[in-house]
Amino acid sequence: MFARRPDVARTWKFTEETAVSNEQVVPETNGVTVKLLAAVDLGPEIEGMTGRQLRMRLVTIEPKGVFGPMHDHRDRPGIVYILQGTITDHRDGVATDYGPGVGWPEDRNTTHWLENRGTIPAVEISVDIVRQG
Repeated sequence: MFARRPDVARTWKFTEETAVSNEQVVPETNGVTVKLLAAVDLGPEIEGMTGRQLRMRLVTIEPKGVFGPMHDHRDRPGIVYILQGTITDHRDGVATDYGPGVGWPEDRNTTHWLENRGTIPAVEISVDIVRQG
């Protein structure tokens, strides 16, 4: 057995992929808290971005919680970074688990839903570009 030094930070990634039936019923959102951390109106910042906003949110998914339903990111690109817990990302019939210190892109080809299969709250930082309104 190895002793863990408390003064050394550790970064880890746990990934597990499982095939999921394309006919799986996707549950509705439950057990999710979203807090807006910051936002920037992109209109005055970048030509052609009128009506769009860059936003950063803190998303907490409780154990057995779901961030659904199935949704896409067409016209709403983003990135996610996991701070705590494990989030299962369901896309293209595959379930992939992500732990703290890693994340994923959400581009125009992303269609997915998320869940927390763990026993502690899963916490992520989500940054995306959205239409204001």
